[in-house]
Amino acid sequence: MSVNHLTKENFETEVLNSTEPVLVDFFATWCGPCKMLSPVIEEIAKEANGYKVFKLDVDEQEELAAKYGVMTIPTLIVFKNGQPVQTSVGFKPKAAVLDLVKNA
Repeated sequence: MSVNHLTKENFETEVLNSTEPVLVDFFATWCGPCKMLSPVIEEIAKEANGYKVFKLDVDEQEELAAKYGVMTIPTLIVFKNGQPVQTSVGFKPKAAVLDLVKNA
């Protein structure tokens, strides 16, 4: 699976109503650390089993970023049963991102 992008139109369906945990990468195209994290997120999405992975462009979806208190990017939030349960800010290696999902 490749990483799909979230919008305000599909956020409720894909994240809030998901029966599986959802990892959301809040990013911006101009952000250096976000560019470093992107291949890690792509790799995790391809290997995802039992959870879903999405990206959300904070410049295009300012309302959603504000709703979840995203002040710094990249920010990773794991949602479970429609609620944010784990948050991580800044670049993280693959193992740390996977731990975030596993501990949700």
